[in-house]
Amino acid sequence: MNQIKIGLICRLIMLFLTLGCSISKAFISMQDQSQEIIEGIYYLDNEPISIEIKNGFIEKINRNVETNGKGDQLYIAPGFIDIQVNGYLSHSFNSEVLEVGQVKEITRAFRRFGVTTYLPTLTSNSFELILKNFTILNEALKDPDIGMSIPGFHLEGPYISAEDGFRGAHNLKWIRDPDWEEFIKWQQASGENILMITLAPELEGAIDFIEKCRQENIIVALGHHNGSAAIIKRAVDAGAEISTHLGNGCANLIHRHDNPLWPQLADDRLMASLIADGYHLRPEEIRTFYKVKGVERTILVSDVTSLGGMPPGNYELFGQKVVMTPQGKITMPSQDVLAGASYLITTGIENIMRITGCSLADAVHMVSRNPARLSGLDDRGTISVGKRADLVLFTLDNGKLTVRKTIVAGKEVFNSLNE
Repeated sequence: MNQIKIGLICRLIMLFLTLGCSISKAFISMQDQSQEIIEGIYYLDNEPISIEIKNGFIEKINRNVETNGKGDQLYIAPGFIDIQVNGYLSHSFNSEVLEVGQVKEITRAFRRFGVTTYLPTLTSNSFELILKNFTILNEALKDPDIGMSIPGFHLEGPYISAEDGFRGAHNLKWIRDPDWEEFIKWQQASGENILMITLAPELEGAIDFIEKCRQENIIVALGHHNGSAAIIKRAVDAGAEISTHLGNGCANLIHRHDNPLWPQLADDRLMASLIADGYHLRPEEIRTFYKVKGVERTILVSDVTSLGGMPPGNYELFGQKVVMTPQGKITMPSQDVLAGASYLITTGIENIMRITGCSLADAVHMVSRNPARLSGLDDRGTISVGKRADLVLFTLDNGKLTVRKTIVAGKEVFNSLNE
């Protein structure tokens, strides 16, 4: 009996050892499978580079390498980050029928254009709809695929100027003064994920509101406003960090001296986001804003709406009638103002290079490093060891940028080379 027990124990030990060895081999195999090497042209200096990725992060960067030919014509850059996105492909984050599936569809579509991170943006609306849609967006983050690309949300309004022109396409019906208690309810519905808010600093209670936001590490942007130089200074002193789509959300006729543009341009503490889609700003404005703010304090945004990716025609947007021309320009005839954009961030990269003559590296900084820095996203925005492997591979031919492959956290999420 003892010999039988001893034999049984020995066989069990051997079985455990065999299983353990198999599990170890499987684990090692899984680890090996998580390793990948990406080759191409480094966007910073146009030299060949290979990037070793392990478990979703950049493990090693090799310079002066001889590529195997796969990446000879492809640039490698950090994934693009867009901090102002209203919707796409007929889906709007401000819709009364927003669903998690729509958020996923938008996320996947953006990745075809190299956008690996973005902030869904809600605009001025009723308390109930904003509450409902932040709840839905928070639910969407539970999908790990979506959550990897959405670190938080942007609330543009409803605490903005009610004046025509400065209000832009926002519906006057929903414009109001800042209300901290109201905002906190939205923040709770979002799962504490409202990362950024755009407001008008001249509104009653705005300065106090800005101070409270900064105490909660919420980025405050100045936009759709007619603040004086003194008010803008107070807002920046209180913690405002960026001007939302500078030059837009502004009346067509303004005083040549006393207007909100000069104080925002003059204050080096303010970054500026620009919509370089070819319609929101004239080339002269883009060149001037870029010269003043420089590459370190400029961020490109798309401000793309649900009409992005849609055919031209008459639509309803923000509860009002708009027209999208065959060229992609979206206008609101009733106020003679623009109503968002139809192009994605790649168009902005192309245009800023063409208009300002800046380098590819500087253009990429404005859609990767700079928005990551503003948003406190320390794990992305540059190609560096230890950063999350958010990468975009693209061609650049005669000023036209075409994305060929997009990688999010080491996972290939788009590859036109295989299509």
